[in-house]
Amino acid sequence: MKKIVLSFVFLCSSAFARPALAEDGCVILLHGLARTEASFLVMEEALTARGYVVVRPGYPSTEHTVERLADAVLPRAFDACHDTTPVHLVTHSMGGILVRYWLSHTRPVTLGRVVMLAPPNKGSELVDEMGDWAVFDLLHGPAGQELGTGPTSLPNRLPPVDYPVGVIAGNQSLNPMFSAMIPGPDDSKVSVESTAVAGMSAQLILPVTHTYMMNNPRVIAQVAQFLKTGRFEPSLGWLDGVLGQNWDGGLNGED
Repeated sequence: MKKIVLSFVFLCSSAFARPALAEDGCVILLHGLARTEASFLVMEEALTARGYVVVRPGYPSTEHTVERLADAVLPRAFDACHDTTPVHLVTHSMGGILVRYWLSHTRPVTLGRVVMLAPPNKGSELVDEMGDWAVFDLLHGPAGQELGTGPTSLPNRLPPVDYPVGVIAGNQSLNPMFSAMIPGPDDSKVSVESTAVAGMSAQLILPVTHTYMMNNPRVIAQVAQFLKTGRFEPSLGWLDGVLGQNWDGGLNGED
């Protein structure tokens, strides 16, 4: 516990500090709307233990448009990886839209694989229903207003992905009122169907909710699996996320 607390203090004090080099590459963890870089602390610990250098930048998600946020945070995040290659990305919610926007006009030669957790790739019905509410604008700002499901919304104006992308969607909700506004299975913020994007390599649906899915051990195990192999492995369980995929000598999944 003491080690985790000290790591948290150090990493939050300098999100873009030069990392040590690692053979497995660098992973950028990009949080979602109205969240902070602290939301990815557990994921960072897990990926660091697996040999990755991790960059966990924060950005003022509720203060600017998606385009401005992406162009500000992603170049700095890639620079923070320095000579560590490849550079993978793991995003939550709107973080995936920032990445799609930025990679639509910028393609680093160091780009590796991308895992998107609950991305509103086709927008969110909650924005359609609540975007005109003053409190919504106050809490979510200009970027939140861009995430509707209409044909002119930013997510639906972006091109298909042409790089390795794995999408993890949740189908459990903690907010029945929000879920009533969303057709089909959802995670209380985004429908499972809306997380899909043309060109993706794989989509996996897990029994998790939107807000804290990045801390779920099964999600962590699947993220690590996709970063390593470019695919998901549905047989991975809770202990694979906590202890690593080969915790039982390979009996609970592939080596």
